[in-house]
Amino acid sequence: MTVDSPAIGKTALHNVRVFDGHGLTAPTTVVIDGAVIGTDADGAESVDGHGAILLPGLIDAHVHLAGTESLDQLVVHGVTTALDMTTFPPERLAALRNQPGSTDIRSAGTPIIGAGGMHARLPGLAGHAVIDGPEQAEAMVAERAAAGSDYIKLVLEAPGDGGPDEAAAKAVVAAAHAKDLRVVAHATSLGAYTLALDAGVDIITHIPSDGQLPSEDVRRMAAERRVAAPTLVMMQGIATALGRLGFADSLASVASLHAAGVPILAGSDANADEGVPFQPPHGDSLHRELELLVTAGLTPAEALLAATTLPAQYFGLPDRGTIAPGMRADLVLIDGDPLADIHATRLLERVWCGGISHN
Repeated sequence: MTVDSPAIGKTALHNVRVFDGHGLTAPTTVVIDGAVIGTDADGAESVDGHGAILLPGLIDAHVHLAGTESLDQLVVHGVTTALDMTTFPPERLAALRNQPGSTDIRSAGTPIIGAGGMHARLPGLAGHAVIDGPEQAEAMVAERAAAGSDYIKLVLEAPGDGGPDEAAAKAVVAAAHAKDLRVVAHATSLGAYTLALDAGVDIITHIPSDGQLPSEDVRRMAAERRVAAPTLVMMQGIATALGRLGFADSLASVASLHAAGVPILAGSDANADEGVPFQPPHGDSLHRELELLVTAGLTPAEALLAATTLPAQYFGLPDRGTIAPGMRADLVLIDGDPLADIHATRLLERVWCGGISHN
C-alpha cells in the first residue's frame, strides 16, 4: 500500500456499504472533503466502491511506538489512530505526532511504575518513572501533563511484587483526575486487577493470566463503569512463549466482562521492545485481536465497535470512530464482509488518514 499525494481534495466514494455501528447500510455515497467527511459531492473525484464495505478507521487502544516505522506499519493495516502506552523522552514522542497522512497518535508518555516490578528492569526505562510513595504522585502527574501526555499509564503488580502500593496508586489517580486526565492501569495478574479497581483507575489494560477474574471483580467493573482493554493477542503470545496454560482463563475472563456489560476495547500491545517476551507486530496484530475478541464471545459487530466507536468514546476522541458528516476522514475500504467473518478486516483495498489516501 502506498500513500498518494499529500494534497487533500474532495472524493466521492460511490456504491459503498457503510458499517454504522450495528450493521451495513445499503450501497451509498460517502464524501471525503479535505480532512473530514462532507455532504456535497459537487466537484469531487468519483470513485466506484463496487459494493465494498467502508469502516471507520481502526483504533488500536494499546501500542508501544518504536518510531516512524511503527506508524508506517499501522497505517497499511488500516489503523488510523494508535493509543500509545509508553514513549519517552517527550522529544521522541513529539516527533511522532501530527504526521500528515499517517496514523494519528495519543500517548501516555512516560509511565508510572514501581521500583521492584518487571518494568523497572526493562532496558532504557527512565529512572524518573519510579514512584516511591504517594507524596510523589502530584508532581509526577504534573510533569507528564506538562510534557503533553494525553492520559496517565500506571503499571500495577500484585501486592508484594514490586509495583506501586495502594496508597501511591490512589494518589496517582487522584492527581490525574484533578487534571482531567484518564488513568490506564497495566494489570496482568489477579492481584493487580483488584488493586486497579481499588485505586479507581478508568481503564484496565491486559487481562490476568494467573486465573479467571472473580465474579466480584467482574461485578465491580460493570457497576463502577470501568473499561477493559484485554490485549488478548499479547496474553496469548506470552502464554505460548513462556509455556503457560492460562490463556483459556484470559478468554473466559473477557467473556465474563462482556456478558456483564463492561465496555471492551481492542488493543494489541504491539511493540518492538527488548526484554519483552512477545512482540505483536504493529498493525497486523490488531486484526488478530479482533479475531480473538470474537473467540471470547463478542459478535463481529461488537468487535468492530471495540476498534472504532468505543475507544474514541472512552479516550475522549469525539472526531472519529464513526462515519458521519464532520467527522475526521479516517476510513478503511475492505473487500469482504467482516460481520459474516471477522477475518475480512484484513482484506484492505484502501485507507484514508485525515483524508489522505493510501492504496
